[in-house]
Amino acid sequence: MMIYPLFPGGLERALTFSYDDALDEDIRLAGIFSDHGLKCTFNICADNGPHDGSFPSFDVNEVYLKHGHEIAVHGAEHAFEDMMPTEAVIADILENRKRLEAITHAPVKGMAYPYGTFTSDLKRQLRELGILYSRTVNSTHAFRLPDDFLEWNPTAHHRENIAEIGERFLNNRYPRGTVCYIWGHSFEFSRNNNWDIIERFADRMAGKDSVWYATNMEIYDYNQAFRMLRFTADCCYVQNPSARTVWIMRGKNAFEIPSGDVVKIG
Repeated sequence: MMIYPLFPGGLERALTFSYDDALDEDIRLAGIFSDHGLKCTFNICADNGPHDGSFPSFDVNEVYLKHGHEIAVHGAEHAFEDMMPTEAVIADILENRKRLEAITHAPVKGMAYPYGTFTSDLKRQLRELGILYSRTVNSTHAFRLPDDFLEWNPTAHHRENIAEIGERFLNNRYPRGTVCYIWGHSFEFSRNNNWDIIERFADRMAGKDSVWYATNMEIYDYNQAFRMLRFTADCCYVQNPSARTVWIMRGKNAFEIPSGDVVKIG
């Protein structure tokens, strides 16, 4: 009997966003997401690197955090970190984390690769620096979670016909544990005069009973709890050693697996 992950509350789908650089257009974009009950991870550079004004000129708590959005690392100087020596990468990531954590007063352990570039050595360095996931710019046009969260490929950039992608996501015949992940830069909407793309998408995606609206880190954390589940050899019982409730589907039946419990599922 096949067993699949479900999301909190037994929901079948999850929707998340990731937007880079924290320029002033984020104020409008975060407002669109907040007004529609959607959640986004905003990736912030700590210094004024190649993007003029890349460190937010606005109140991060007011724009992002109080509405349930996440902030994550994007490199202190938005550098090509795959080309940098280890010492420089360490300094860059730690400086970015420290600056952001001074705002959040909480750990910041998510990231998006500047320019989308990375190597296996860079991924190893990120693990040692406490980064739990990092987004690439490699679109999959699919709805699967990654095997390696330090190489988290998104579903699509918002320019890639997200209206059609959204319809496929909502109408997927096998939705169990599927994630739609859209990324981009908010300044692109102003540059291309196409804010209507994300406004229409937000209208279409909002308020769906089968969709969990989550930040990148919320999805990572939930998936880690799912991966910790322990099944008997016949898959009739499952134990949840994690600190959070996890939902699964076995056959056509959904099961809630509370923290610390063993549940009969077959």
